[in-house]
Amino acid sequence: MLLALDTTTEILHLALIRGDRAWTRRVLSGVGRGHSERLLPTLDELMAEAGAVPMDLSGVAACLGPGGFTSLRIGVATAEGFGLTGLPTWGFSAFALRAEALRQAGVKGPFWILLDGQRGEAFHQRWAEGPTGPAAKHALALLPGLVGNEAWWAPGSVAPRFEALLPAGRISLADEGQATLAGLAALARRVSTGPPEAPLVPFYLRETDAEVNFPLAAAHLQEALRKGLAR
Repeated sequence: MLLALDTTTEILHLALIRGDRAWTRRVLSGVGRGHSERLLPTLDELMAEAGAVPMDLSGVAACLGPGGFTSLRIGVATAEGFGLTGLPTWGFSAFALRAEALRQAGVKGPFWILLDGQRGEAFHQRWAEGPTGPAAKHALALLPGLVGNEAWWAPGSVAPRFEALLPAGRISLADEGQATLAGLAALARRVSTGPPEAPLVPFYLRETDAEVNFPLAAAHLQEALRKGLAR
């Protein structure tokens, strides 16, 4: 049984997958540490619903970001914890998850995935059959020049902010939550057919406050990580 999880936003998404069947949960748990209080209890509830126990897990697929710094790391740390028990782990981006959710809802590309970058910025990536370029961040004011009249999607909680700048082309889903859960299950099935990833490394499009305020320490940490991954 495969566990899939996404903690990159204020909404926790979980899926337990066995073959063609999936048991899913979508929980509004708040930003920051809210996920730390809800993730494992929600997983226990989901396992009880599926008639499963932790020993039934065969692997974990986790969304690596971009997303909220604390909430994202809670999900990655949970997946890594399962990895320490010997379970294989896989990662995928928040853009890939939302693109798969749109596919599950019957939306065809090309389209842009827009995520809240905070600080007056947006995280974005254009997708067709797959990503047409790397993910990036830009000031909100630059979005019209980037997106133009092409279709775009953003989470419902922040979409009005983007719609003020991009009045044409917004993709609206009848049930964003259900589409995201369907996308989570489908994407986890797909990535789990590839080689496992260890360690799972959070995907950030912005430097953390520590990296900005303590650049020498950040450089030392990145070098240590590079050497560790090279071994």
